[in-house]
Amino acid sequence: MFLKFPCLFLALNMREKILHRATDLFLNLGFKSVTMDDLANEMGISKKTIYSHFENKTKLIEESTMDLFYCISDGIDDIIALKKNPIEELYEIKKFVMLHLKDEKSSPQYQLRKYYPKIFETLKKKEFEVMQECVVDNIRRGMEIGIYRENLNIQFVARIYFSGAVSLGDLDLFPSTMFTKVELEDYYLEYHLRGIVTPKGRKILNAIINSNQE
Repeated sequence: MFLKFPCLFLALNMREKILHRATDLFLNLGFKSVTMDDLANEMGISKKTIYSHFENKTKLIEESTMDLFYCISDGIDDIIALKKNPIEELYEIKKFVMLHLKDEKSSPQYQLRKYYPKIFETLKKKEFEVMQECVVDNIRRGMEIGIYRENLNIQFVARIYFSGAVSLGDLDLFPSTMFTKVELEDYYLEYHLRGIVTPKGRKILNAIINSNQE
């Protein structure tokens, strides 16, 4: 198909390049900090070229956040499909997400919430849908094999987990001068799991933590 329409292929290719480079800059420097001039200079193209694909910066941010969201969601689905031990599964998901979001110093989530609240709320709703399904399934399987406590209220635990995960991006609560992103994610996942594991699950959790520290 694209061989018949080379101009269309080139246009789509450039659009994807802009989207991916913009996403990388947003994650490293923050949504507010990166200007269209910065992106144009970084790519060696004109702003006119960028605006021919994205009508404004807000639209570019909206599409870059959704593109990253779907990329991460697909990756999480692939990890879940492996049917690993539920505790190990959560650590694999954390590792995968951190690989894509990086140990950013600018806290793009914080900037997104502050300067682009509508995009932030839309993204949060989609993240809730994905995480809710993922965490509920994880808790159920953990309870079935006896590594999570059998008296857990699954919906409560899943929603508390999501609420806490969102709050980690709040620089007022967790300033980057006090915690790195990696530390926060490690502390939070361990905090979550220690509250729901059985003695059997605790052995698995300790083994994973110890292996990660070696």
